[in-house]
Amino acid sequence: MGDIDDSSGWARSGIRLPQSFLDMPRWWREGTEWLEDLPRAIQFQCEQWDLRVEGELSHGSNAVVVPVARESEAFVLRMTPPGTGVAEQVSALRFWDGRGTVQLIDADVDRRAILLERLDMHRSLADRPVDEAVAVLGQMMRRLAVAVPASLDVRSTAAVVRARAAKLEPEWRQLQRPFDSAFLTEALDIAVNLSSTRSSALAVNGDLHSGQVLRGSREPWLTVDPILLRGDIEYDLARVLWTRLDDMADAAEIVEHFETAVAEGGLDRAHARDWVVF
Repeated sequence: MGDIDDSSGWARSGIRLPQSFLDMPRWWREGTEWLEDLPRAIQFQCEQWDLRVEGELSHGSNAVVVPVARESEAFVLRMTPPGTGVAEQVSALRFWDGRGTVQLIDADVDRRAILLERLDMHRSLADRPVDEAVAVLGQMMRRLAVAVPASLDVRSTAAVVRARAAKLEPEWRQLQRPFDSAFLTEALDIAVNLSSTRSSALAVNGDLHSGQVLRGSREPWLTVDPILLRGDIEYDLARVLWTRLDDMADAAEIVEHFETAVAEGGLDRAHARDWVVF
């Protein structure tokens, strides 16, 4: 998808999407109507919440973020394409209520609009040395592990394992055995133990990595876009590591960073290793 025509809503509104967002392959298949309507949608939400736009838009892989303000208070307005994830994200943010996460200010799930406290969009743990980032992420895993009420309908890490384990071998064969069968066998053996959680009462962020933790003012680092699960807090340690593998020189350094996360998060080392392997 190329530049939007000057007669579009973007030109009339004075707001333009970054070309890097417009060029994303997802828009080749779907979503152009949402893009064309986005200026009006942003204007509507600003009127509804008494906001004014204060700068250029930023984006991730799935949403745009608009710096906005209400009187002297600074926020960001996040607008997300059609999909089912917004309600889950709002639920997660309401659950943690700013404890280690960005603070939710308001939400209109039907319009896929979320108003959040403003963090530094240009400073994340992805920009920090890997040893510092892994230490902070280990601490964050523990900080987010608060009790989930039994009445709250939240998917468990054990359920995730059971569903994934059932697909591992068929996908391995479909992909023409891309790695040694010993790895597959170990993962399936481990899945038996991981299919029942050690603590079904604790909250887990199912999408934790360096790029999802931004510099804040209320706390030094705050998590964005969390996915609320319940169960073993070691669940996402593998993602913490693999998203920074390019910054690790060799296997010994990977183990060193694993040990850092385990220590900083107060994790069970053997159980954490099982989660990483799986």
